[in-house]
Amino acid sequence: MRLRILIADDNEVVRLGVRSLLSSRRDWEICGDAANGREAITKVWELCPDIIILDLSMPVMNGFEAAAEIRRITPSIKIVFLSIHDVPATAREVGADAFVSKTSSAQELIATIERVVSPFQLPRAKGKSA
Repeated sequence: MRLRILIADDNEVVRLGVRSLLSSRRDWEICGDAANGREAITKVWELCPDIIILDLSMPVMNGFEAAAEIRRITPSIKIVFLSIHDVPATAREVGADAFVSKTSSAQELIATIERVVSPFQLPRAKGKSA
């Protein structure tokens, strides 16, 4: 079973870059992306990702608000904040599983995802079956 990943960032270049980086893994699938927090919540319902890579500063609904709602509707989903803002402590308060700075290396993002989903157990979003 492949790890299903949703990328949410208002910057298209960042979304494409993260998609390109993570798509190189055969056991990972980028199931979709979102340009704002509200769209991310909708995509969580539609696509049933196992993990979401979530920016903090987005229009319509920011990452903190989106994470809180995503955690409420799908408690099993893994949330990794990817942001230029240095707020790892606040990220945990809203239910994120990890925080990676956009100034970090690509390998650090990959290692963080591996750590968050290890052991490799893939819960499914509420309301959807595998």
